[in-house]
Amino acid sequence: MTAALTETRPEPRAVRREALHFAVRNGKLVTGFAVVLVLLLTGLLGPLLLGSAPPNEYVAAPMLAPSAEHWFGTTTFGQDVFTQFVHGLRTTFAVGALGGGVAAVIAMVVGFAAGYRGGLLDEALTMLTNVILVIPTLAVLLIVNAYLGIRSVAVQGLFIGLTSWPWAARAIRAQTFSLRTRDFVDLARLSGLGTGRIIAREIAPNMSSYLFMTFILLFGGSILIASSLDFIGLGPTEGVSLGLMLQNATQWSALQLGLWWWFVPPGAAITAVVGALYVANVGLDEVFNPKLRTT
Repeated sequence: MTAALTETRPEPRAVRREALHFAVRNGKLVTGFAVVLVLLLTGLLGPLLLGSAPPNEYVAAPMLAPSAEHWFGTTTFGQDVFTQFVHGLRTTFAVGALGGGVAAVIAMVVGFAAGYRGGLLDEALTMLTNVILVIPTLAVLLIVNAYLGIRSVAVQGLFIGLTSWPWAARAIRAQTFSLRTRDFVDLARLSGLGTGRIIAREIAPNMSSYLFMTFILLFGGSILIASSLDFIGLGPTEGVSLGLMLQNATQWSALQLGLWWWFVPPGAAITAVVGALYVANVGLDEVFNPKLRTT
């Protein structure tokens, strides 16, 4: 069995080298991650370059068009739009990372446990997943934000993560179900490894690419949900985000006044981040799936 196992399981280093070889040659993957990286660095380094000025400070005359002094112009109250933009990028990425991370952790715990153990545990976790799956996520978040008064970035990301994991858990459960009968899992079970170690050492590494792609989708979905909540006025009460910028621009008639520089940058950034993540996810699928690779 050991010989057969060696033949069917290539060396991890060789697999990584092969994946890297195709990754750097995949235009979708490189372009998608490049766009996300540029916007992420803008959000991380922008506030440092701008100094300690708060994003909502009144710094100039109202409704100034973009110029060398104010790159994205000013709002109807004289706030610098570019300052708000870079702070909004940081907040948006933070919510996406927190919401996507929480959802990914829950999905992995539920999916691995249900798929590997099976039986009553599988039935109970599957029933829980189906119940959460049919609950309208946005409606729940609307109620939580509107009636409980929860308006912080951290809690917003937490609640998004707690409600957006079911589809990922079902997908991970299906993958685990197919891996638990493989020879290398049987060998680990015969060697006396416990359930946790088998999942961590044998099953999860063989799903690493799939798990990473799942996190990307959860990350992008969290950004979209958070932006929707912010746009309808149920976002964080302090600070600024891209969704809040759109909400303020709509509330103070930026479109009617022709202040395109107020609502175009945040809308374009949300579209670019989420679109780039999905394009990168398609590229990753082409890299990790030999049938889709192009030489």
